[in-house]
Amino acid sequence: MGKTIAIANQKGGVGKTTTSINLSACLAEKGKRVLLIDADPQGNTTSGFGIDKNNLENTIYELMLGECSISDCVMKNQVGNVSVVPSNVNLAAAEIELIGIDKKEYILKKEVDYIKEEYDFIIIDCPPSLNMLTINSMTTADSVLVPIQCEYYALEGLSQLIHTINLVKERLNPELCMEGVVFTMYDARTNLSMQVVENVKQNLNQKIYSTLIPRNIRLAEAPSHGIPINLYDSRSAGADAYSQLAQEVINNA
Repeated sequence: MGKTIAIANQKGGVGKTTTSINLSACLAEKGKRVLLIDADPQGNTTSGFGIDKNNLENTIYELMLGECSISDCVMKNQVGNVSVVPSNVNLAAAEIELIGIDKKEYILKKEVDYIKEEYDFIIIDCPPSLNMLTINSMTTADSVLVPIQCEYYALEGLSQLIHTINLVKERLNPELCMEGVVFTMYDARTNLSMQVVENVKQNLNQKIYSTLIPRNIRLAEAPSHGIPINLYDSRSAGADAYSQLAQEVINNA
């Protein structure tokens, strides 16, 4: 039975999409069957796998509106044997189009349940907001992984995110739990990065992954080539870190 992990943080620019792409690729590299669902209208996860997001017949948008089934929009074995449910800017309209639809919080879950057995891990890249797409993702997920950037405002909004997770657990998905927190853009040369890690550890009663994702130029370059870090530069610090994170996620499953 596959484990479904939503990667969420309503704060943008924290390494959410980078983590979705590279964690998925490193899980696949370790022999796991992975489906990556891009639930972000920006579609950066989709283009991060070299998919032209503007020329797609079926995306998560058509799926949410009931115009296609999940098997119609899964793009099988893209780069590094990761299958992808793509997204593009059309998805931004889904929120409005779903107004008045009954049980709209369960649309994604209902579809994912059909194919869950085919994968070891299903990773969902949530949009950087607490909207209907994020709620759908959390209703579908078994757990939520939260990337936190090593910067001064790291904890801002985190209590709101945890409150949302608890609400979803209470009202929509009793099985939902917190997968944990992963620190991104860590710079060992700065006192600030170390202080943020210590501050979060002291103030957050959640599992914190021991892998620290470094601030790494190769990680920043990889998306423009449409491939994950383990294929772009397998010897980089970024590839090493995401490989370690993937192993931690497997051990935690």
